[in-house]
Amino acid sequence: MRDGSLWFKSSYSTDQPNQTCVEVANGYHTIHVRDSKLGHGPQLAIPAHAWADFITYASTGA
Repeated sequence: MRDGSLWFKSSYSTDQPNQTCVEVANGYHTIHVRDSKLGHGPQLAIPAHAWADFITYASTGA
């Protein structure tokens, strides 16, 4: 993931200390996911079509 990417924090995340918060960034045909407390730590790189399928599934409340 290139430096300077725009990361977006989950709307379900709070600013409580020691709480894991999910951040997401749009890459080129890839979605990047990381723990906001570990900004320079590991990231998941997920193909955009798989992320779209995940969001569709998660939004159904299943």
